Amino acid sequence: MQVHDYTWIFAVSMIAAFGDAFGIGANDVANSFATSVSSGSLSLAQACVIACFTEFLGAVLLGAGTSETIKGGIISVALFVDIPETFMLAMTCAIIGSACWVIFATHMEWPVSSTHSIVGAIIGVGIAGFGGNAVDWSWGGVSKIIASWFISPIIAGCVSAVIYLSVKYTVLRREDSFKWGLRSVPVYFFITTVIEAFYIIYKGAPGTDAAKMSTGTIVGISFAVGTFFAFFAWFFVCNWLKRRIKGHEDLKWYHVFISPFLSKHPELHAPTTTGAVPPQIGEDGNPISEVATTASDSKGAVTEKELAFVQEIPEPKNDFKSKMVSIKDRAIGLALHGVRKDVRNLDNEHLKKVHAAAELYEDDAEYMFSFLQVLTACMASFAHGSNDVSNAVGPVAAVFGVWQTAAVDVGGKVPVPVWILVYGGVAIDLGLATMGYKIMRTMGNNITYFSPSRGFSAELATALTVLTCSKLGLPVSTTHCITGATAAIGLCNGNLSAVNWKMLSWCFASWVITLPCAGLVAGLLFSFAAYAPALVK
Repeated sequence: MQVHDYTWIFAVSMIAAFGDAFGIGANDVANSFATSVSSGSLSLAQACVIACFTEFLGAVLLGAGTSETIKGGIISVALFVDIPETFMLAMTCAIIGSACWVIFATHMEWPVSSTHSIVGAIIGVGIAGFGGNAVDWSWGGVSKIIASWFISPIIAGCVSAVIYLSVKYTVLRREDSFKWGLRSVPVYFFITTVIEAFYIIYKGAPGTDAAKMSTGTIVGISFAVGTFFAFFAWFFVCNWLKRRIKGHEDLKWYHVFISPFLSKHPELHAPTTTGAVPPQIGEDGNPISEVATTASDSKGAVTEKELAFVQEIPEPKNDFKSKMVSIKDRAIGLALHGVRKDVRNLDNEHLKKVHAAAELYEDDAEYMFSFLQVLTACMASFAHGSNDVSNAVGPVAAVFGVWQTAAVDVGGKVPVPVWILVYGGVAIDLGLATMGYKIMRTMGNNITYFSPSRGFSAELATALTVLTCSKLGLPVSTTHCITGATAAIGLCNGNLSAVNWKMLSWCFASWVITLPCAGLVAGLLFSFAAYAPALVK
């Protein structure tokens, strides 16, 4: 192979990588914000806007400078040293297999692990190219992934239960829970920011100076960050919450940063009809609409005298301007289709029994946890963008490296250019904005009822589990962790019916079939391409 040979393979891999990153945004990223949207702390549109910034900045600013050539070391790179063009083909087929499975799973509203998808695709390619013995089936390879199906949700579930029960009994069930919640806000700000700062520094910046820091240094920096935010919460956030919730002052979100220095604001009032156009009254004293309705119901027709009060609606003009306005409205509706969906499932008849089994608490106390939940979701999304974007751009960066050098790096690492990180970040954002609602609808309230305190506990437990287990070398998946945390919080209601076990079973089934499905697509595609009759000899 010569440098810049097989450009078409590189081009196909770029297209496939965009699709894979699109699927990651629609599935993995949606998991990060599902609880925030389900609890009402964020609207779907707000979650998409925030995630677009946090995921993109995480991918570009803290994205891996290098990535594993073959994710997880499932098969050896040395197998491709003498056939670099076959390596390009294998990685392209793996990306296509992973993208097809993740996008299909998203369409079916199944939460799956993008990491396991690309690993499964590489297993399929390895078996198709070199047989089953080429795959590492030991604990260091496939066995660890299978173990993660159980380890991830169990550990995250235990951690989330501990966090939520501590919130439940120290704040939510106390008399005057708002007072106790206000006292606990700085504490939870400290805990949250310490964990997330450690997560971002330790896992989110490989290849930078942060990766060379000792664990003690990272802990010290994390505690300093946590202390700063705890003082910020005490002097600013608590003051804002007290004035807005108990004082009913008309304060906006941006007043948080200057709340101690603001003079007293007017109180919030319920919406009034001031300035509204008064309804027209008929001869019998009823509004016109009621007159027309009454007449229609009693006689089946409306009299001419009553119709005189009703203004006729002019026929729409069939001119060029009207057509352009219609096209514009349709285009806007199509573009915003993914952020105008109802994903909270609060009115779902099939989930009423599940939601009714959940214990409800004082609204004022729950409202305070919305701040913490948004903070947790943002930081987790930022860290997710910095780490998991490699699932999509790692293989395509490997293809790009071979295309440029006509050689396979036996070291198993490949540099990831910034433009590829940007490319992957854009695709992730697009996937979330267009199809992310499908997974958000599946997670959260579709498994159990979520309030801000429950969502905060699940997100914090997921981040803590992923961080700790990664440090200890235990296999975990973000998708599996958030699912386990969700189920555990549902069980904390003390009622088995508070969890939608049917939906939970579907989630687990989707994890199990991820490896074989992604591997089958990638393996068949590689076999079709690699073993097809050659037209040119």
